[in-house]
Amino acid sequence: MTINKCVTRQDTQTTLIHTGISSKKGESIKKSEQLEEVRSLLNNGSSKTKLEMVDALQKLCINHYFQEEIDSILKMFHTRMSNSLDYDHGPSLYEVSLNFRILRQQGYYVPDDVFSIFKQKDGKFKGELAEDVKGLMALYEASQLSIEGDHVIEEAAYFSSHGLIKKIPFLDQDEATMVNDTLQHSYQRTSPTFMVKKFIKHYTGTTMSELALLELAKVQSLHRTEVDIISRWWKDLGLAQEFKDARNQPLHWYLWPMASLTDPSLSEQRIDLTKPIALVFLIDDIYDVYGTLDELILFTEAVKRWDSNTLEQLPYNLRICVEALYKVTQEISDKIYKKYGFNPNEFLKQAWTNLCEAFLVEAKWFALGHMPMADDYLTNGMVSTGAHVVIVHLFFLLGGGTSKESAIIINDNKISSCLAKILRLWDDLGSAKDVNQDGQDGSYVTYYVKENEGCSIQNARDHVMTMITNTWKQLNKECLSPNQFSDTFTKACQTLARMIPLMYNYDENHSLPLMEDYIKSMF
Repeated sequence: MTINKCVTRQDTQTTLIHTGISSKKGESIKKSEQLEEVRSLLNNGSSKTKLEMVDALQKLCINHYFQEEIDSILKMFHTRMSNSLDYDHGPSLYEVSLNFRILRQQGYYVPDDVFSIFKQKDGKFKGELAEDVKGLMALYEASQLSIEGDHVIEEAAYFSSHGLIKKIPFLDQDEATMVNDTLQHSYQRTSPTFMVKKFIKHYTGTTMSELALLELAKVQSLHRTEVDIISRWWKDLGLAQEFKDARNQPLHWYLWPMASLTDPSLSEQRIDLTKPIALVFLIDDIYDVYGTLDELILFTEAVKRWDSNTLEQLPYNLRICVEALYKVTQEISDKIYKKYGFNPNEFLKQAWTNLCEAFLVEAKWFALGHMPMADDYLTNGMVSTGAHVVIVHLFFLLGGGTSKESAIIINDNKISSCLAKILRLWDDLGSAKDVNQDGQDGSYVTYYVKENEGCSIQNARDHVMTMITNTWKQLNKECLSPNQFSDTFTKACQTLARMIPLMYNYDENHSLPLMEDYIKSMF
């Protein structure tokens, strides 16, 4: 009887194993068939179908499976758009806008005068376009890719946004929701990683949505594993126990690399990039909450000297933070050297030195009760965002700069400056601190109001939003091809900028509802 039971269990286990293998094999075959089906449509569809599919694949975050086909399609469309507007059924506002947006997103320069065909003799957009809701939404999305000197697309932004707002009362609930989503969270100003579930629903019933669901399950599993690794690393580092009132948010820190480095194969880079991000947040809290001014001066000197023999004067908690900074930077430098043959240690150290010096400037201002000029505050505040520290690490983790001569481009680059400026201004608009913190932060809004007599807080906020919009134009221009950086690096920087409103859109309770909703949707 016992033998029979054992045999039965063994047979059952064997059957389950074979069933599991068979099931995985079946899933793999089905996925291969789905990939070929989509690839066939990409290669053989009409021009409009191809363009819409490229858009869909990017929104569903499965474009990496079809990059060769997408590159070929976009080259073809760029050539067509550069020479003439040769569309299958004449140029529609929707098609021209979609073409313009996707090409500029991918780094192709397209002049904004392609929209001149939709203007009247008096220079205004044709009145009948105000009835084309789909076209207006596409035009508004396209306007978010404007660069300095784009006058037609600036007019298009105003025309499309006001036209859509006027149409909302006359739309059904689903249409009105789509229009509001477009106006509040345009594709260019939102991270696609956090919107993928929404787009899967939008494309329900298509092979692409089925592929996206499979990909999402795989990617989420990978992301959860990476969060576990980061959480263990942070716990083992021991700094959270020593700085109990500092931000202790491994998941929050990981969201930046998760969204900006979307290729599943970049797992190691996502994990390693989270580490300096974690230290930026902690060191920010040290300057803002923990250290006295004298201690912060010593802390800054210790980072500048980068010598473990000069730490005796520091309090224990600050000393172990500096030691952790030395250790993490060395580990990352060694890993990059082994992989790419160049040690970026000096570049990383200089980035940390610049950051700590900027933190110290702010600490001295607040300790002395000094109110800096708004522009002086912004210049220093762009450094104290930590954006350049992150960008430098990202650059080398992606293999940028394999010699000192080729690495020098990461210093004082405009992409980093634009990102830092957007981050500083958005953060100041939010002007919130975590619940356990009682330190003080400056604000560009506060200093601008102080400087400009009669200026209200709302006027200052409107001014800041205009500055952010103009900086986005600069960033869009810097990300056009050709530029001196890799495509992966450029797109990662763009996505970091797209993450900023999500991570700094505080509500009246000093929380981040958009970020929290997105986290729930991903984990």
